[in-house]
Amino acid sequence: MCGIVGAVAQRDVAEILVEGLRRLEYRGYDSAGVAIINDENLNRVRRVGKVAELSNALSEEPLAGGTGIAHTRWATHGEPNEKNAHPHVSGENIAVVHNGIIENHSQLRERLQSEGFVFSSDTDTEVIAHLIEFELRTSDSLIQAVQKARKQLEGAYGTVVIDRRDPSRMVVARSGSPLVIGLGIAENFVASDQLALLPVTQNFIFLEEGDVAEITRREINIVDLNDEIVEREAKISDISHDAGDKGPYKHFMLKEIYEQPDAINSTMEGRISETDVVTECFGAGANELLAGIDHVQIVACGTSYNSGMVARYWFEEIAGVTCQVEIASEFRYRKSVVPKNSLFVTMSQSGETADTLAALRIAKDLGYKSTLTICNVPGSSLVRESDLAYMMRAGAEIGVASTKAFTVQLVGLMLLVLSIGKHRGLASEKIAEIVKGLRSLPGQIQQSLSLAPIIEELAEDFADKHHSLFLGRGSQHPIAMEGALKLKEISYIHAEAYAAGELKHGPIALIDNEMPVIVVAPNNDLLEKLRSNMEEVRARGGQLYVFADKATKFEEAEGIKVIELDHIDDLLAPVLFTIPLQLLSYYVAIIKGTDVDQPRNLAKSVTVE
Repeated sequence: MCGIVGAVAQRDVAEILVEGLRRLEYRGYDSAGVAIINDENLNRVRRVGKVAELSNALSEEPLAGGTGIAHTRWATHGEPNEKNAHPHVSGENIAVVHNGIIENHSQLRERLQSEGFVFSSDTDTEVIAHLIEFELRTSDSLIQAVQKARKQLEGAYGTVVIDRRDPSRMVVARSGSPLVIGLGIAENFVASDQLALLPVTQNFIFLEEGDVAEITRREINIVDLNDEIVEREAKISDISHDAGDKGPYKHFMLKEIYEQPDAINSTMEGRISETDVVTECFGAGANELLAGIDHVQIVACGTSYNSGMVARYWFEEIAGVTCQVEIASEFRYRKSVVPKNSLFVTMSQSGETADTLAALRIAKDLGYKSTLTICNVPGSSLVRESDLAYMMRAGAEIGVASTKAFTVQLVGLMLLVLSIGKHRGLASEKIAEIVKGLRSLPGQIQQSLSLAPIIEELAEDFADKHHSLFLGRGSQHPIAMEGALKLKEISYIHAEAYAAGELKHGPIALIDNEMPVIVVAPNNDLLEKLRSNMEEVRARGGQLYVFADKATKFEEAEGIKVIELDHIDDLLAPVLFTIPLQLLSYYVAIIKGTDVDQPRNLAKSVTVE
């Protein structure tokens, strides 16, 4: 959500800033802008729409200068228009970009207006610019003014400030919204995501919560929440520069669907043997911290929540521990009772999901035995603030609708189930059996991807549909939830998922010949129950689309279309059955003509509440 790029260098930085914004487009946004200092002038260009619009404007009126900031905005306060686009300024001197929400902006706005400041936007961000300009009246430096200002701000923010009167530096502040400093040679950069800066550096400093940093071409000075001078370790990124390229694929989402065999191989490399799981993959001391766990609390949002719902079945069936799964935004606002010997597990592709991060911080005060995160971004807030971390190694995921992160999360969760199960007496033969299944997963997923032409043809049936139902039983119910989420995210078709046994308790009223019903049907002990639920749909004229294990021997007939998947053990079936649902949502979105990678109103990384 939103993107920040900043630079202080001897060379002109406009192209660097715009390229950084391009590489952050996947996060979702509605406007873009840059501000650059040159010859003691602060020049600003903003445009509604895509970064390409901003780039075209800069081609017509180039901005020279070595110090600048840029931003892609996802509207929170104020509608998406040019006056609300970032950067925001105070007079002719201060320019600010900001991710997050300032909760006390109304009170600050009133106070600043009483001091004579005039507001030209509807945003909360403009408050920051004027507040810093106000504090500069009684400060010796820009960083001191930012320190004073940040103590008055309530909410979440990652912000970068430049001052026309001192183009040699920029000042950044982080509270609840990520910022990373990119280190160059006689030049330095800042961004909300390291991916933005990979064309110019692979050497990064990840700012901690509460940090304020002053950045010049040759120096980085950081103070913490207590205004103490601190040093943060620089780290070399191993993310590929090409991670932001589509390659031969039309969309990032399709590319990432097809990357899943490799992503799963990558996440398992060095973490399983022929017959066992290497518990240390969760971090130093994992064996000791996972011993004696009797309960697991999973907290996540969106797709990550759905993967947690699958894992609940695994934890209780395989490891013999109770498991609760809760939406992060609900967990953080309710009173909860912590069972003894509980492990608190968070999941987030980005590691910066605001509600999930807030839930982790609350959990630390509630008495959990340990905290663990499953995350795709090294150095992210969830990774740094958790006791243990499982790094997904899924590679950069650009498409807003998560695909490979979901399946890799499921694999990581299964490894956690086995690791806890070992401490609770899970038989080595059972562990070996599941590990064997995990090792075969990439090949089975590759095989399921060959169904793409069939699913593409099937998607034509959805061209004029506005509603759909997804059905599953047991651990396939969360897969139905995930399938429905994908379809609604990128095709804008209203989709709901139900445990199939719930059909007659209300949703069956919706069934008619205009309501497609998508069913996931592995070959397990709930199969006959599922068949009965499907007959209830057929009897009411509903059209069934059944993704079925070949061993179920479903046959096509009037009102039922069958897509067969290779047989897979029931425990790992949720991972495999996810793939055709991803393909279905993709091809339906293509038919609908929507923006697959950047669907309306959505953002990749939700860093505000």
